[in-house]
Amino acid sequence: MNLPNKLTCLRMLMVPFFVAAMMIAFPNHYLWALILFVAASFTDMLDGKIARKRGLVTDFGKLMDPLADKILVMSAMVCLVQEWMVPAAVVIVIIAREFLVTSLRLIAAPKGIVIAADGFGKMKTVLQMIWVAVTLLQMYLEEEFLIGYSVMPVLTAVLMWATLALTIISGGNYLWKNREVFRDR
Repeated sequence: MNLPNKLTCLRMLMVPFFVAAMMIAFPNHYLWALILFVAASFTDMLDGKIARKRGLVTDFGKLMDPLADKILVMSAMVCLVQEWMVPAAVVIVIIAREFLVTSLRLIAAPKGIVIAADGFGKMKTVLQMIWVAVTLLQMYLEEEFLIGYSVMPVLTAVLMWATLALTIISGGNYLWKNREVFRDR
């Protein structure tokens, strides 16, 4: 197994520790959740750069890298719903978009069509990770320093709505660009 694939596996292995840090109250648990989430997110950027630079792109990586991203980000969002930081409806729309694009890829594959990640999809993932990280930072600051009336709630709300908008735009873009997949041939 090459280094990029090991980083992808590491990202998936970090998810249960991240969820534990979110859900189990211990000193600085939101800080630990933030550190784990940012570290896992960093492996996403790193594994792709290494794979492309060194020519280490594999079928395993093509499948598991986006899956690891989805597992990490969706786990974080579900935890944020549990913690009353994010409306469930927002997360439901985001998860529905992920199912939509994954289903589109599953329909396209037997037809010999590969639906690669595009710029909107990559921006969506980065924005989701930034939004989650900033929300975790807000939670840590509020719990540890009792800061509740700062710019953080406004910033997290702006990031949430921007993420939701980009998620919807990205999903619509995938559908439009790949509409031929739905034609029976």
